[in-house]
Amino acid sequence: MDVQIEGGELVVPHPSEILTVTRGDLCIRDGTIVRVASEGEVPPDFSPERVDASGCAVMPGLVNAHCHAGMSLLRGYADDLPLMRWLAEEVWPAEAHLTGEHIYWGTALAVLEMLKGGICTYADMYFHVDHIARASRELGMRAVLSLGLIGEAPGAEQDLERSAELVQRWGDDPEDMIQIQLGPHAPYTCSPQYLERVARLGEQLGCGIHIHLAETRDEGQQIEHQYGKTPVEHVCDLGITSVKPFLAAHCVHVDEEDIARLADEGVGVAHCSISNQKLGSGIAPLAEMINAGVCVGFGTDGACSTGRLDIWNEMRSGSLVQKGTRHDAEILPAAQMLHSATRGAARAVGLEDAGQLVPGYRADVTVVSLESAHLTPQHDILSLLAYAAGPGDVRDVYVQGRPVVRQGQLRTVDEGEIISRAAACTEDLRQKVCENSD
Repeated sequence: MDVQIEGGELVVPHPSEILTVTRGDLCIRDGTIVRVASEGEVPPDFSPERVDASGCAVMPGLVNAHCHAGMSLLRGYADDLPLMRWLAEEVWPAEAHLTGEHIYWGTALAVLEMLKGGICTYADMYFHVDHIARASRELGMRAVLSLGLIGEAPGAEQDLERSAELVQRWGDDPEDMIQIQLGPHAPYTCSPQYLERVARLGEQLGCGIHIHLAETRDEGQQIEHQYGKTPVEHVCDLGITSVKPFLAAHCVHVDEEDIARLADEGVGVAHCSISNQKLGSGIAPLAEMINAGVCVGFGTDGACSTGRLDIWNEMRSGSLVQKGTRHDAEILPAAQMLHSATRGAARAVGLEDAGQLVPGYRADVTVVSLESAHLTPQHDILSLLAYAAGPGDVRDVYVQGRPVVRQGQLRTVDEGEIISRAAACTEDLRQKVCENSD
């Protein structure tokens, strides 16, 4: 399929990858960007569908670097609790009743929200991964998925086998829309021996690792007590970060030495600003990580802990919280935040050919209308996108060149059915939790 998006303000990188804005057309063929403004060659038989993007910004599709999509059924279920109480007293008991059907419709609800918010790719750690993959593919979203592995759980060994089966089953996805990684939950739920087994399996299968790391102060104290190291030192010294890509969610409680290790080991970090604040986990040293050369992207975490699967909100919060707490208005400027929400996040989850409007890259594209009152006037489009835009401004979304959202409406499946079926699954889950608590 040939597509030419015309007349928009293109958000493109300079050779240094600093984002700028230029006027011109974006040409797509067979899921790949072939020309951006004056860069790249259009095939001689190029016969595109022409899309008018006048009054719009045309930018790389957003990437959600850390999510638990199926948890959308638990949105608002357990709020105003610290992480470990939230997990142990509310979330884990409820999740014990989730079925594959629940996960399918919960994921579909999350993917609907993300696609309409301009997100083209997400990295997920949960269970019933086949159902997550099916929902993602049917709605038209790119997904980097992992089965959550709890090393202390009774089925830990079988879950390693299931993970290997998932890699084999989805590794030959002809459209390359689904990728599988290994998902050890965290160093406080997985022994060193189990983490080393995960790493060996990742090397054998050629797939990456996605883990929660240094999320809370309590985690740091526990790992320090058990192993005499910080969580970052612990996983690096085990050697598991040699498996690439290695994606670490949160990294809130990290010091200067930890940050240097993350950079040296090539670890990608998913920064989840809203979730970390809402759960009282703390504020990660985002500016220090980026300045040290750590590859950082934004993640929402699950809807149960963040409320909204909204990377625009994460991007805005990620910058403003850092500026406010450091009393420095100049750190983390708009262009850097947009880079982290697109190219940085794509690299963090292991997609080297995504996240930029560059010939040869995957055609994951978000078209943002600039005609709303809160986006007027357009003195600086990058600033508007980083600080003022939101999901409601997204007009069109292309994933691998396929138009999945047009004029703000999902084109692949029926939105109403997703919402009604997710609501029914939520009611079923609520009843099961209530019956178990009686």
